[in-house]
Amino acid sequence: MLTLALESSAKAASAAVFEDGKMLAFSFQNAGLTHSRTLLPMAEGMMKNLDRPLSALDRVAVSRGPGSFTGLRIGMAEAKGLCWALDIPAVGVSTLEAMAFGGPVLDGQMLCCCMDARRGQVYNALFTVEGGRPVRLTPDRAISVSELQSELIARQEPWILLGDGAELCYNTMDRDEVTLFMAPEPLRLQNARGVALAAEGKPAVPAGELMPAYLRLSQAERERLARMSE
Repeated sequence: MLTLALESSAKAASAAVFEDGKMLAFSFQNAGLTHSRTLLPMAEGMMKNLDRPLSALDRVAVSRGPGSFTGLRIGMAEAKGLCWALDIPAVGVSTLEAMAFGGPVLDGQMLCCCMDARRGQVYNALFTVEGGRPVRLTPDRAISVSELQSELIARQEPWILLGDGAELCYNTMDRDEVTLFMAPEPLRLQNARGVALAAEGKPAVPAGELMPAYLRLSQAERERLARMSE
């Protein structure tokens, strides 16, 4: 099973090629360039260097959210385009779950995956690690940093922070009340390796059934609703 994985939910973009659970290639870029310029060339370059045509792919895995509205749309559009062109299925995975798989996964660790959602909130999910795999403790949610801090304190565990919201949580939360560690930077940011690992064992669907999970309305939609309620 040859899988191309794509991750474009935040500033960084990455792509990976896995075959039967083994990573063959990985490409990562965090230069702030638009993903429409970088994501597909990454995938094409890896396949070329592997001496594999794109037609050899069996499926495409992609992060479906939460995350940047624009970034998610670019990643999902490219995944759908490839799937339709190659007549192969897609697998959409939670950005936060993929983050957990792409981080430091050792039994007994507690993982706090968080993305900066602005307005004092983070997109978040909590995981523990059992048998070398992340096990979900909470659903994906948009939650205030203060609410998340209270939850982490109540669980009385040391937490490893992952994601582009890790620094926000580390610098904002009261570290006298909760023990926090930031994962090393190469493992901290969401990446396509985690997408591929999170996709293992998940059923593939026709590309047309792939849907984003934004968790909340976009700023433009929130502003429109506010104007309508005036």
